[in-house]
Amino acid sequence: MQEIERVVDFLQREELTLTTAESCTCGLMASLMGDIPGCGQVLNSGFVVYSPKAKNRLLGVDFETIERFGLTSEEVAREMAIGALNASVATLAVSNTGVADDDQEDEGGTQCYAYALMRGERQVVASETVQFDGDRVAIRKQAARHGLTQLPVKYAELLKKLEGLEGG
Repeated sequence: MQEIERVVDFLQREELTLTTAESCTCGLMASLMGDIPGCGQVLNSGFVVYSPKAKNRLLGVDFETIERFGLTSEEVAREMAIGALNASVATLAVSNTGVADDDQEDEGGTQCYAYALMRGERQVVASETVQFDGDRVAIRKQAARHGLTQLPVKYAELLKKLEGLEGG
């Protein structure tokens, strides 16, 4: 719980508001934030978008992106994060899509994330893929914690990208 408290403190200190766009974690990131007193100052919204249609309708994820790269890809995660920013008044977004169960096509535990930052009219996004071990519940819990605890690091990365855009 302390690690999530540190995330809330970080968001407050940086005057950021967060939106989550969750598929595999199915709302766990927003729920973990909700356990922390004062989270209402920094948690703007949370989207749970499990199906391709929900990703498209609520967050504007292009069906072509899903078809080309797969439902559980960094490309889809990136469109989810940008879509969440555009559908909210948040300044920072984290998205997650992945596989919690092993099946024929996808390796269980593979989680794709994207982090997006809005400054004025500019948006920047960064993404990553992480592998977790365990059963379905363990993977989802690890994935949710990872998405949140990486926010300070990814925020710094996004600021550097933004500075690069403004400098070039």
